[in-house]
Amino acid sequence: MSHDYRSTPEAIARLTPLQRKVTQDDATEPAFRNEYWNNHDPGLYVDVVSGQPLFASVHKYDSRSGWPSFTRPIDDGAVTEHVDRSLFMKRVEVRSSGADSHLGHVFDDGPTEAGGLRYCINSAALRFVHLDDLEAEGYGEYRHLFETADAAASARTTTESEDRA
Repeated sequence: MSHDYRSTPEAIARLTPLQRKVTQDDATEPAFRNEYWNNHDPGLYVDVVSGQPLFASVHKYDSRSGWPSFTRPIDDGAVTEHVDRSLFMKRVEVRSSGADSHLGHVFDDGPTEAGGLRYCINSAALRFVHLDDLEAEGYGEYRHLFETADAAASARTTTESEDRA
């Protein structure tokens, strides 16, 4: 898989009207009526325009906002942040670093134990790649994120069992 995550006219032409409006025109989709807000499957969330890996399900949590929310991007270089003064307030817009797709916004009201950030992202800006499909779709290098999460969950379960004994 190519790691050239730029936007192309062909990629833009493949977008649905909502995907185009969100990623290219900085729109926001409706809360609770979008594809991934309640997705609990393990996997990667990639830029719908370029396929760039952006977020992992191991960093996703229920913010009760109605949009997919993450505590952090997959790596610091995956997204860029820009001051957004629309809607008569100051917010921080999040865009994909490769294709410059509008993704959503980042807020400082996330879980404190995970750094305090909430990346509130539009489902229409994302494509989900299930954990079982990572290798087949060229994202096998990201499997380690889930193995680390599995090991941590297993360690918590073991510790909890020992505490009960």
